[in-house]
Amino acid sequence: MAIESITRNKHLLWRAGFGAGINQYEALTNKSADTLLDNLLKEETFTYINYDTADIETQTLDYMNDKSPAEKRKEIQKINRLQNEELNLNFLYKMVTGTEQLREKMAFFWHGHFASRVQNPKFNRQILNVIRKNALGNFRELLFEVSKAPAMLGFLNNQQNKKDHPNENFAREVMELFTMGRGNYTEKDIREGARAFTGWGYDKEGNFQERKKLHDEGIKTFLNKTGNFTGDDVLDIILEQKATARFITAKVYRFFVNENEDKAIIDRLSNNFYKSGYDIKKLMIEIFSSSWFYESKNIGNRIKSPIELMAGIMRTLPMNIQNSENLIVYQKLLGQMLLYPPNVAGWPNGKSWIDSSTLMLRLQIPQIWSGLRPLEYSPRPDDDIDMGMKSRENAMNKAFKSPNITIDWERVEKVFNGKNPVEYLIQNSKSLDLDSVKNFSDKSIKMNVINLMSTPEYQLM
Repeated sequence: MAIESITRNKHLLWRAGFGAGINQYEALTNKSADTLLDNLLKEETFTYINYDTADIETQTLDYMNDKSPAEKRKEIQKINRLQNEELNLNFLYKMVTGTEQLREKMAFFWHGHFASRVQNPKFNRQILNVIRKNALGNFRELLFEVSKAPAMLGFLNNQQNKKDHPNENFAREVMELFTMGRGNYTEKDIREGARAFTGWGYDKEGNFQERKKLHDEGIKTFLNKTGNFTGDDVLDIILEQKATARFITAKVYRFFVNENEDKAIIDRLSNNFYKSGYDIKKLMIEIFSSSWFYESKNIGNRIKSPIELMAGIMRTLPMNIQNSENLIVYQKLLGQMLLYPPNVAGWPNGKSWIDSSTLMLRLQIPQIWSGLRPLEYSPRPDDDIDMGMKSRENAMNKAFKSPNITIDWERVEKVFNGKNPVEYLIQNSKSLDLDSVKNFSDKSIKMNVINLMSTPEYQLM
């Protein structure tokens, strides 16, 4: 099969997943993009992401009663950290080892779109699985379930949204970031929408509650419609707006195709998305099966996010990681911790991933993980790591510098034997300085792969 076909297949596997897995490199040469897309669309029985660390409630009462309030609080914080770490890593491992690559890639996209950040691991687990379950389903169902998730309601203060004292934060972000985008609603729509969402909250167990006594029963005018609207009514009215389909489609296009929008293509995709009743899978099939998706301007033009970079390396290099918490440290150093977006707008994209410090680390990761050089970076002391590392920072720094990763190089060499690794690992090799790569490589496949992964070109997909 021609190199052009390999390029198409690589492009599809990177955009609709996290790159080719070690067992997929043969498929790059002997399968068509259509066949690979069919495989990506195959769904299995949905499995939830969970954690094994026991909840605090399972600790014996005597054990907890023997502790002071301060000790109890410290114990709860420790368990919350451990559970959030597990959720983070289990989500990452789904991206690396899961066969439903498109589901996990869409879940990764929605995880940044419906961004929330809370310390409660039960709430994090619930919203993460809501997103994963609906990732390729219907946007309406996804929007409704996320909007009623305790993680989102808590993060955006709707627990405090009550009649006569409306809190506008949730209503504003639902319209600005989750559905229509700026310019398609007014400040009055935000105020009236907030009134409709009054009373939406949750109990201690995280069950959604419509607290009737706290709901504003008055008449509201929202997006030119008038009535005694509830939160459900507001979401339905938002979904009636073609602006919602356009906003979501444009964001999907920027993430999966090209940061530079093609207005005509987005208009067409958006119109079909709206007509389909917000069928996410249909939208993605239309994108990945279109000839324009495989045009050269759309290949090798996106900077991999830290998670995409890490997952891609892990999918190509079969590895055993003794201290898996190190992977969360790399997420933090590179600026993208799962479950912990910087704000409700989610993570930025493109060149924002690259600065002087993160670029050097990104280029060095293949060598560090292969044991060829130490990790010379450590997390900055700040307060945004309490779900993972801060309390153990000093004790763990030594472990950071020795990742304890074992790579099955024999398997890698068997897969790449007789192949040109450049064709399989680099999306756009036109600017690649092959002489420099060869100068730093011996004749082994191992060093060739490591050095190719350490080039600026490998940062692109």
